[in-house]
Amino acid sequence: SHEIQKIEALDTEDMAKLIDQKALKEYRENALNPEHPVTRGTAQNPDVFFQAREACNPFYDAIPDMVNDYMQKVGQITGREHKPFEYYGDPNAENIIVAMGSVNDTIKETIDYLAKKGEKVGLISVHLYRPFSAKYFFNVFPKSVKRICVLDRTKEPGANGDPLYLDIVELFNNKENRPMIIGGRYGLSSKDTTPAQILSVVENLKSSTPMNQFTVGIVDDVTNRSLPVLPEISVSEAGTFEAKFYGLGADGTVGANKNSIKIIGDNTDKYCQAYFSYDSKKSGGFTCSHLRFGDTPIRSPYLVTTPDFVACHVFAYLNMYEILKGIKPNGTFLLNSMYNAEDTVKNLPAKIRKELAEKNINFYIIDATAIAEEIGLGNRTNTILQSAFFKIANVIPYELAVTQMKKAIDKSYGKKGENIVKMNYAAVDRGGDAIKVEVKKEWANETVASENATSNRPEFIKNVVDVINAQEGDTLPVSAFTGVENGTFPCGTSQYEKRGIASHVPEWASENCIQCNQCSYVCPHAAIRPFLIN
Repeated sequence: SHEIQKIEALDTEDMAKLIDQKALKEYRENALNPEHPVTRGTAQNPDVFFQAREACNPFYDAIPDMVNDYMQKVGQITGREHKPFEYYGDPNAENIIVAMGSVNDTIKETIDYLAKKGEKVGLISVHLYRPFSAKYFFNVFPKSVKRICVLDRTKEPGANGDPLYLDIVELFNNKENRPMIIGGRYGLSSKDTTPAQILSVVENLKSSTPMNQFTVGIVDDVTNRSLPVLPEISVSEAGTFEAKFYGLGADGTVGANKNSIKIIGDNTDKYCQAYFSYDSKKSGGFTCSHLRFGDTPIRSPYLVTTPDFVACHVFAYLNMYEILKGIKPNGTFLLNSMYNAEDTVKNLPAKIRKELAEKNINFYIIDATAIAEEIGLGNRTNTILQSAFFKIANVIPYELAVTQMKKAIDKSYGKKGENIVKMNYAAVDRGGDAIKVEVKKEWANETVASENATSNRPEFIKNVVDVINAQEGDTLPVSAFTGVENGTFPCGTSQYEKRGIASHVPEWASENCIQCNQCSYVCPHAAIRPFLIN
C-alpha cells in the first residue's frame, strides 16, 4: 500500500459491456425474497452434508475457462495479454521461477537484467490461484525446463512445504521426466523483495546442490535456511530517475512529495511512482519518501535502494541513519542545514564527508528552517525544500515546476486568505536559494571512527532496539530474536531513545503552567521532571 503510480484507467462503460446483465439479474433474484421463498441456513447432518458439498464441484470446475474467457475480453480493451498463468522470459529456459503477486514485477526486472548477460531464465506468474488449473499451467510451461523454484509469501509452520510449492509438486506427480522442484519463502509482513534477492534465488536454483525450503532476504543463523545476501543491483531502465527524501513526521515532506509526483505526472509524459515509509510515531517520527520517474513504465514494487538524488530535511539524521546508503556515483545530495557552507562541512560526520568524496556527489545546502521562520511558516519547511528539489534535480523545467506548485497552493490555501497564499508563494521562490558546496577530494581519505557502544545500555537495546531505530532492522539476523521467539519485548525501551531532532530547545512557560504534573506523567522519554516540594 502507500503507493502512487501513474496508470491509464479503464473506462467504466467499456467494462460494463462485459457484464452478462441477464446473469446479474438472476444472481440478484437469488436473494431471499417472499415472492419465491426458500429455506436457507438449515442444519445438515453427517448423512447428507458430504454429498451436498461435492455437488458444488461442477461450478468450481467451470471457473478456469470462464476466467480465461473474460481475461481475453479484458485484453481486447487493454491491448494486453491476460491468462490464468503467464510465462515471461526465454522460451527455451531450463531454470524458471513460479510465483504470484507483486514480486513478479521484480522477477521480470531481474530476468531482463540476466538476459543481457546471456542467461536464460523464465517466470510463470500465477493469476488464478483457486481453482488451480493444471490445463492452463501446462499451456504456458516450456518443455525445456529442468528446474523450478516456487516462491511463497507465507509460512506454514510444520508443513512439508508452503501452499503454492505443494500445488506445483502435485502437478508433476505422475509426469515422466519431471523437473526438479524446490521451494522458498520471501517477503513476510511486506518485507521488501529486491532484485538482489531474486538474483540469489536464481543462483541457488542453478547450483549443483540447490537448497530446498529456503528463506531469502534475511540471515537465518539459527536453522541456516537462508540464501546468501547479495549486494543490491540497479535494474532500472535507462533514464529512470530515483530519489529518496528523509523527513520528520508532520513536517510536510510526504505531502510535498505526493504533490511533486502529481506535478511531474500531470505535466509530462513521464511515468511516476512513489512509496512512503514511516515509523510508528503519530508525529515527529521518521519518514522516507521513495520517488521514481522514467520514460518507460516503472515496475519496481520495492523501495529505492540505489538513488540518484537524496534529500535530508533533518540535520540530526546524519548521525542517526545511513543517509547516503546506496547513492549512485555522481549523484546529488541536498541537506537542510542551519549552518553556512563552511560550518556545514565542519559539522558533517566524517562518514558523510568520506562518501561524498568517494562517489563524487554533488552537494547542496539550504537553511529551510530559517527561511520558514522568516516568512512566517513556522516549522513547515516542505514547500521550500520541494522547490529546491525541482531547482537542483532538473527533472522538469524549474519554471514549470514553480508555476504548478503555485497552482497547487492556490487550490490548497486559497480559502485561508491572501496572506497564507503569499507566504507559501514566498516559500516556493526561496527554494532557489540552495547553494552548492565544494566536495574536496581529500575527504575520501578521512578516517571514520568506530562507534563506541554505551556500556550501561541493556544488551537487547544495543543489539536489537538501537538497530531498529536506526532503520537497519532488515540487517538483524534470526539469532537476534533468540529468547523472544514468542514476540514479547522488554518494557520501558523508549527511555533509551534520545534522538536529538529538535531545531530549538523547549522552554517552560511558567505563566501558562497550572503545575498539574500530567506532562511529566505522560512523557515516555522522561524528558520532563517536576520539582516536588512540600
